[in-house]
Amino acid sequence: MNDVTFRSARESDLAEIVTLLADDPLGSTRESGDGDMDAYERAFSEINADPNNLIAVIEDEGKVVGCLQVTFIANLSFEGGRRALVEAVRVADSHQGRGLGRAIMEYAIGLAKERGCRMVQLTSNKERPEAIKFYEQLGFLPTHVGFKLYL
Repeated sequence: MNDVTFRSARESDLAEIVTLLADDPLGSTRESGDGDMDAYERAFSEINADPNNLIAVIEDEGKVVGCLQVTFIANLSFEGGRRALVEAVRVADSHQGRGLGRAIMEYAIGLAKERGCRMVQLTSNKERPEAIKFYEQLGFLPTHVGFKLYL
């Protein structure tokens, strides 16, 4: 992990990020591999313009090998405490097993603490038992049942 860095994503990283998101059994069913980047570019611009959103990447020798998105949310519950929502966590297959997933999650948790968040939350698909085990090893608790309504 010597030359690995964590940083905010740049628009020039977008193609590599989309490749990471699609290079996964579940991601391949919902991410476009056809080269049409318009929707991704619009979403990236919106996320990047919002100070309560961050896309972070792991860079190794100039190549993006991991990513995640963090959204900082004001909340009425927990006495008006803020929370951080983590989504789209990926580490390239070629870089798994090196502690990068743990490191970028710790990076995101550190950002949440800096912003005064009271909790970090995420969901993981039930079809990802290794990811669920990973989050539990980081101290995340499976306290809720999550629901999604796809539109």
